[in-house]
Amino acid sequence: MNNDFIKLKNLQERVEQLSKFNQIEILKILHSSKVMINENKYGCHINLTEVSNDVIEEMETYLKYVSSQEIDLHHIEQQKEEFKHTFFDKKKNYISEQT
Repeated sequence: MNNDFIKLKNLQERVEQLSKFNQIEILKILHSSKVMINENKYGCHINLTEVSNDVIEEMETYLKYVSSQEIDLHHIEQQKEEFKHTFFDKKKNYISEQT
């Protein structure tokens, strides 16, 4: 298979897995670049083979940003749970031991 095809197929799959909000942001990137977007009751369809490399790179950059944000949020949630168990569970146990 052609490397470009594999790259575009990978891009398509990653966009399809995004939340609706992030998919709309991708559509904004495409719309601002004057990419033809075909829409029907099943969704929006774009022929990625006709999209310029600059737009593909902009989409890739956005996907990296989203991925980075998800990793950061996951890390913050882990810290939050750790703090919760460290401080609040100990306090709860301390109070029950006092009564």
